[in-house]
Amino acid sequence: MRYRLENGGFLIFLTLVSLGLGLILSAFTGALLWAVLGALLFQPLFQKLLRRWPGRRNLAAGLTMLIITVAVVIPALILTSLVVEQAADVYGQMRSGQINVAVYFAQLHDALPQRLQQLLDSSGFGSFEHAEARVAEAINNSVSMIARQALSIGANAASFLLACGVGLYVMYFLLRDGDRIGPAVLRGLPIEAPIAARLAEKFITVVRATIKGTGLVALAQGGLGAITFWIVGLPAALLWGMLMVIGALLPAIGPAIVWVPVALYLLATGAIWQAVVVVLSGVVVIGLADNILRPILVGRDTGIPDWLVLVTTLGGIDLMGISGIVVGPLVAALFLTGWEILTLQRAARAETG
Repeated sequence: MRYRLENGGFLIFLTLVSLGLGLILSAFTGALLWAVLGALLFQPLFQKLLRRWPGRRNLAAGLTMLIITVAVVIPALILTSLVVEQAADVYGQMRSGQINVAVYFAQLHDALPQRLQQLLDSSGFGSFEHAEARVAEAINNSVSMIARQALSIGANAASFLLACGVGLYVMYFLLRDGDRIGPAVLRGLPIEAPIAARLAEKFITVVRATIKGTGLVALAQGGLGAITFWIVGLPAALLWGMLMVIGALLPAIGPAIVWVPVALYLLATGAIWQAVVVVLSGVVVIGLADNILRPILVGRDTGIPDWLVLVTTLGGIDLMGISGIVVGPLVAALFLTGWEILTLQRAARAETG
């Protein structure tokens, strides 16, 4: 009786301390999450450097962090600043009336065949003018949100840089000691060792598949789209390329959600060769990038249905921002794996029982 009481008290103590630690670290949740994800993603690079300099873990971790900073962090900061600048510029032009989305949609509407115009006018929106206003409002709100986020980042530059510094600092130690921390965490989990190992394997698979197979492919497609838009003379090419990245992250949507309307508008306004370039780039170059790059970057998929990836990604973004791109599918994968393990255990007990 005394043992059970003491054990229960110790478990309550652990729960309270864990909650307290979570509250203390809540301000750096995003930074710590990306530190863990980055350490998992670049652990093979660290191990390769460690094999070259055996026993010199600090040196291998330091060189890995240097490569990450030069190849990933600095280019990402530069790209973000350029996108933010273009978003703020487009937002200012919309506010001043230099860019009128409703006029662009009216031009597209007038260039359509008469029968298609009538079909659109009699659609569920009641009239095309209403649809035009709704779409224009959605685009204005989207660009406004990007601009507000940009201003927010600028106003909180110190806290943003602090979070980046904390994330990189923690990533260094996770890289250096990750092969020791991981097994220790698994041993401490109140789960059977085979189940914990299987969940950890699924965790690593989904993280690497999401970042390498989805994130890098989306960046490649967005970059190709930005280059295409720059070639045809579209203003704010980087901004629209970033929107293509967001579209490419979502299954069943893809970057076509951006380049198809752009091609239709160019075609409707008489920019024939520009529209042809956008269509050819979208179908041949951007479309094939996924089929070529994904098998190279990821050897196996996550085993999650596309519809579930879409829903959990959107839900994750709504809940956690950009971190939800990884967290959403990750939670879905662990959910499916957990229920699969439970089903197999029940089947095994039924056979033995």
